[in-house]
Amino acid sequence: MKDFQKVSPLRILEKSDQGSLGRGNLGVLMARAGVGKTACLIHIALDKLFRKEKLIHVSLVDVPEKVTSYYNVIFYDLVKALGWRGEEEIKMIMDRNRMILAYLNQSFRIPRLKQNIANLVEKIDFIPETLIVDGLDFANAGPDTLRGFKEIAHEFQVEIWLSALSDPARAEVNERGIPHPCAHVDQFLSMIVQLNPTPSATLLRLLKDHDNPVKPDASVSLDPNTFLVLA
Repeated sequence: MKDFQKVSPLRILEKSDQGSLGRGNLGVLMARAGVGKTACLIHIALDKLFRKEKLIHVSLVDVPEKVTSYYNVIFYDLVKALGWRGEEEIKMIMDRNRMILAYLNQSFRIPRLKQNIANLVEKIDFIPETLIVDGLDFANAGPDTLRGFKEIAHEFQVEIWLSALSDPARAEVNERGIPHPCAHVDQFLSMIVQLNPTPSATLLRLLKDHDNPVKPDASVSLDPNTFLVLA
């Protein structure tokens, strides 16, 4: 599976001075609708899972069965694109190390997520290293929500990757150059990456790198169909 890590979207971390998001920190993947935000987020999750790290996928928009279907479709696309053999053994690694929690119809609350994670740790010894959170309404998520995720990251010593839906009609940025919808809460975010379509590829660009200046060439080009890094 090392061949996947060579073309994983997490190659963007090679452009970071710190080289990782790190436990206790929040990272955000931003993109406008239809660019492939969820697919890219799942690629980030697969990179972790294939390293045999335990991961919790938190969905605020889809039932667990649909999330599982997303993973399976993307996984078998990878099998085809990378010519893997013995894919069932690899899939077993993915399934064994992932848990899915869904909070639909505005049922999500930080204390509820915290209790659910604690239950997984205490009752079945599932100790996550990463949380993937898809579907948070960043435009309406206030500081209390992001502070709550930060507390979870510290308490359970996990890194948390979230997705954020950007609006191409809102081009304004804050004084640190962070665009909507993360501008009002970027103090809680250690890394921000943005997915942008171009005529020939999808560009994954680093917008925030902890407290370090972002390098001018801090981007990687992805195949718009597979979301694998282009040579």
